[in-house]
Amino acid sequence: MIAVRHLSLRVGPRVLHELGLEVPTGQHACLMGRTGVGKTTLVEAVCGLRPITRGEVWLMGREVSRLPPAERGIGFVPQDGALFGHLTVRQHLEFALRVRGWAEPRIEERVKELTGWLALGPLLQRKPAGLSGGERQRVALGRALSFHPQVLCLDEPLAAVDEEARAEIGRVLQEVRRRTGVTILHVTHNATEARRLADRLFLFRDGSVQLAPPGAVAAGEG
Repeated sequence: MIAVRHLSLRVGPRVLHELGLEVPTGQHACLMGRTGVGKTTLVEAVCGLRPITRGEVWLMGREVSRLPPAERGIGFVPQDGALFGHLTVRQHLEFALRVRGWAEPRIEERVKELTGWLALGPLLQRKPAGLSGGERQRVALGRALSFHPQVLCLDEPLAAVDEEARAEIGRVLQEVRRRTGVTILHVTHNATEARRLADRLFLFRDGSVQLAPPGAVAAGEG
């Protein structure tokens, strides 16, 4: 479960008040809205990457509002993937596991599992400069999922890839959720993407987050 309650935060020169949303455990929620309204800022606040002035963030029944990002247990995929140019694909998949002190056999087993899910086998020794946009996003997703997070936050992960890669990664996200039961909060501008992936849709407009009716994607919100 992801719950944002009475949250206040700054978006550029503006301060937004009383933001709220709730994503039930195991569901995939998409957040849509016009550019600059604060979608990314809200997701970063959930992850602990942006300060809040008041309100609460709850993850899987635990209040995390004042915890640093590393203690929130969230897998996060930013829009550009934020891959490290000097690391190979394998090293990206291992990164969070080594930080957490996993033993080598567990690391090897998890990397093998992620490689199979995300079709990364032929890419393990490559660095980001040698990857396509879709491949980079699969690597970023693998890194975010590596340590078995219960919550996954995605900031327009498909915005910079072509239609073929968008469809492929959409299928990967559906499979990941089926396999892991992870709870997902996903910023997108793409109505088709939201309809295909989301159990519930939130619209960020007029300074507030509104739950859209089931099956609805408002025209022009992207």
